[in-house]
Amino acid sequence: MAKVRIAMRKIKEVLRLGFEKGLSMNAIARCCRMGRTTVQEYFRRFKLVALDWSLVKEADEETLEKRLFPQDTTKHASKAPLNYEYLAQEIKKKNMTMEVLWEEYKKEHPEGYQYAQFCNLYRAYRKTLNCTMRQEHKAGEKVFADFGKGDGIKLIDPKTGNLISVNVFVDVWGASNYTFAKAVVGEETLENWFNCSAESFEYFGCCPKAFVPDNPKSVVSKACRYEPDINPSFAEFGQHYDVTIFPARPGKAKDKAKVEAGVKLAKRWILARLRNRVFYSLKELNDAIFGLLERLNNKQMKRQKKSRRELFEILDKPVAQLLPQKTYRFAQWKKVRVNIDYHIEFDQHYYSVPYTLIGQQLEIRITSSIIEVFRRGKRICSHKRSYSLQQRAITVPDHMPKSHREHLEWTPSRILAWAGKYGVSVRGLVDKIMAERTFAEQGYRRCLGIIRLGQKHSAEKLNRACERALRYHAYSYNAVKNILMNGLEDLEDATAATKDAPVIKHENIRGSEYYLTERESIFSDS
Repeated sequence: MAKVRIAMRKIKEVLRLGFEKGLSMNAIARCCRMGRTTVQEYFRRFKLVALDWSLVKEADEETLEKRLFPQDTTKHASKAPLNYEYLAQEIKKKNMTMEVLWEEYKKEHPEGYQYAQFCNLYRAYRKTLNCTMRQEHKAGEKVFADFGKGDGIKLIDPKTGNLISVNVFVDVWGASNYTFAKAVVGEETLENWFNCSAESFEYFGCCPKAFVPDNPKSVVSKACRYEPDINPSFAEFGQHYDVTIFPARPGKAKDKAKVEAGVKLAKRWILARLRNRVFYSLKELNDAIFGLLERLNNKQMKRQKKSRRELFEILDKPVAQLLPQKTYRFAQWKKVRVNIDYHIEFDQHYYSVPYTLIGQQLEIRITSSIIEVFRRGKRICSHKRSYSLQQRAITVPDHMPKSHREHLEWTPSRILAWAGKYGVSVRGLVDKIMAERTFAEQGYRRCLGIIRLGQKHSAEKLNRACERALRYHAYSYNAVKNILMNGLEDLEDATAATKDAPVIKHENIRGSEYYLTERESIFSDS
């Protein structure tokens, strides 16, 4: 129609230049950029229908077209009419073209429209449809998804009596409008997107080739009109189901007009019918939604004359992808940086990685039971996920430097056993050192230092030095080292010999009796 209007404007200009300006046929052809014979044809038609320019110049283009080309508007009146609803349904099928549909039409109606007019009439019909029907969605190709507010739903917490806010997830097939809906508690979290999308695929019994969500932060890490950055967790979800994640453009609701209309329909057709009911559990609410959802999908649509379920069975399901045999397990991806202690942190727990990766940024894949660590797409290691509040650090010895591993291998019992090889006093001193600390590990260095003194001194001398240190309560590495350096380990024997020598008697030596008598006289005077 637009081309016809442009042509009629040119025809009217051709006539004006001839009747009002008096230009020749050649001049008019040059001005309007058309052939001379075409200009002559327009004037011939004008004279043939005996029109008056003074009346025609005020007429509208449609009236002028009917007068100049009366045969063009009536020549198709006897043609077989097109079944537009059937054509609109068939063109959605995979690999279907307008040429194939025209050939089938011509077989039934040999005197029917030719291909060009056949396509023009169908395009004119499409323009009469509403905006949500203007996109041509191939069968089995796309599913559109979005969340909407569960306005009017009364979900009550039975323990507190508080009202719980809910959102409604809606999935709609592009070709058939077959719909899935489910209520969830909370916001549009990544886990809600996972669970609802996977459950909708189970409800459909098949998968689309493309999944078209909005641009929520949980699905799209970085929104972009041309190259949106898909969340790695959701990208893995798409890989599992062999589905292309194809987010709508930011701020372009028409890209997902199907689901926009689906959310509105779910609110009006499902939630509106539940506005006067009170629910005390999410399961109870979803059971009610599912019952109304079945009615919606089985309800005949006015324009298509078929239900959503019927169209789904005819269009989408036969060419959709099969569900994978293995059920998908929710997994979350996160970027982490390796700390100086060669551990990464997740959920207040710490998991070791090879110490050579200290300071590097890695990716972890988290499921309910395992933590997997990746570097540039290559799996490095994995840990069993810990929920324990007592054991927050999970360390693999192979991830530690050699010096750290050796330190980790030392235990109090092992140090005592090693010290016992040098003598009883060495073992006793080591035991005393560890016992005086809050944690035995705090005394490891002192103990190992004492034991290593046996490399410079004999076991016998070391044992005597430790015996002297015990006698004088000198429980330290430096005390034993000083005893050995100054040869004091043998001084103990000389003191013992003096202790066992006989008592010397002399008149100038006062005995214990003298001091005892002196003490008694002092107290008697007081």
